[in-house]
Amino acid sequence: MPKSWRRKSKPHKFCPGCGHGIALRALGQTIDELGIQDRAVFGCDIGCSLLAWDFFNVDSVQTHHGRTTPVITGVKRANPNLICIAYMGDGGGYAIGSQHLVNAAARNEPITVILVNNTLYAMTGGQMAPTTLPGQIVETAPYGRDVAVTGPPMQGPEMVAAVTPEGAYVARGTIAKLTQLRKMMTRALQNQMAGRGFSFIEVLSTCPTNWRTNARETLTFVEKTMPEHFKIGEIKVPPEAPAGA
Repeated sequence: MPKSWRRKSKPHKFCPGCGHGIALRALGQTIDELGIQDRAVFGCDIGCSLLAWDFFNVDSVQTHHGRTTPVITGVKRANPNLICIAYMGDGGGYAIGSQHLVNAAARNEPITVILVNNTLYAMTGGQMAPTTLPGQIVETAPYGRDVAVTGPPMQGPEMVAAVTPEGAYVARGTIAKLTQLRKMMTRALQNQMAGRGFSFIEVLSTCPTNWRTNARETLTFVEKTMPEHFKIGEIKVPPEAPAGA
């Protein structure tokens, strides 16, 4: 068990098959490998991500919905020596919190944002999110998302990459490729540690409870369907940090 994990919160409290546990495991292992447990501050959003508020044995804070990015920005500005991590879902980051995400990215705030994309609002019952796929059936789109009306799914990392100056690190990973995701998290945190600027990782994840999928269907959706719409890989890498994840 990684040193950064709290024993009292095991097993995790997420639904069976949820990808949050995998994403958080990758983050915990990365924190341990980099030896930054005593300097790390973990902030999580309202939504399924709030279940991680006591997941790590690091200083943690749970924020209002969509406000994790500015809260963590404030912590970093108050104490630049800390390694500050904002953790949220696609609703918290791309909907109610989009203005905070975009402005923090544009200012090149030296924090790390990890956003879990499962294509819907999971904790509140599976409503349509900015990342819901074309034709995907969700609670508020029972006939499938009509992109002619709503527009296409948001390409979050591409948006962040477009507004960040040189020095930012931007990538999209998936829980289906854990080794690659671990490398991305390492590079994102190292980028903050080096003081280069903003670091952002979107993580493609699963939600079989609201997708209403069995194990095989869930894996197919995250491994094949989602990458058709969301390209996996590093999108923006600082000159000092060679690409390769």
